[in-house]
Amino acid sequence: MKRIAIVDDEPDITAVLKKGLEQNGFAVETFNDPRLALSSFKPNSCDLMIIDIRMPNINGFDLYRELKKKDPSVKVCFLTAFEIYYEEFRKMFPNIDVRAFVRKPVGISALVKQINAVIEEP
Repeated sequence: MKRIAIVDDEPDITAVLKKGLEQNGFAVETFNDPRLALSSFKPNSCDLMIIDIRMPNINGFDLYRELKKKDPSVKVCFLTAFEIYYEEFRKMFPNIDVRAFVRKPVGISALVKQINAVIEEP
């Protein structure tokens, strides 16, 4: 069973994603506080982390950097409700190895396809 961790400060979003992904055979752990997600994180504890970009206390990019310090091989998808400008993102964060961006709202079937594609990447 593939293990997914979702970090989003909106409990309704984590609840909906958790339910939908569990119905598709994933084991899902959710966090609404990025600080708690960071303190609870252990290397190799999940196959993929889905992280909201805009959160209080620690934004998604800073959380990503801290997670990479703990586990350089962790795979991450960023979740955002905003328009994604890949070229601008790459200029601002050239060293971030991002597997995918997921734009909210996202359907569960599309999310499952994206998750499987990212997890299967070498």
